[in-house]
Amino acid sequence: MDLTDLLQEDHILADLKVTGKKQAIQAISAKASEITGLNEREIFDILLQRERLGSTGVGSGIAIPHGKLSNLQKIVGVFCRLEKPIDFDSLDDEPVDLIFLLLAPEGAGADHLKALAKIARILRNKTIVNKIRATSSAEALYSLLISPIDQVAA
Repeated sequence: MDLTDLLQEDHILADLKVTGKKQAIQAISAKASEITGLNEREIFDILLQRERLGSTGVGSGIAIPHGKLSNLQKIVGVFCRLEKPIDFDSLDDEPVDLIFLLLAPEGAGADHLKALAKIARILRNKTIVNKIRATSSAEALYSLLISPIDQVAA
């Protein structure tokens, strides 16, 4: 799975100003709604349901909220770099400043898991994450996210 299959440059929120987890999920839901044409409230509700199962704050300042929607046609991603870190109830209790939303059709199955694994692999790379945190341009963020890991880490 290639990130360009689910992420476009206009899917990036470069310096999102939010004060908490719910506000961040709301802003990301609005962007996802704009991209997919689906109802913003439906996206928001799916993401909140998922968060109730356990935080998608995976640690090291990173969250990967995700959900499945019956009327979605293909897997879609939205990436946010927050202006200031927020509490996200993360597994390591660290505040979050990088959020990668993943939405998938209900029948996506293995493709959804492959996309999650790809995102996690990229965001586990400290060199890439440090470069992401050092830039605020949507174009540069997109380029870092879609570049092969070995090229970025050089």
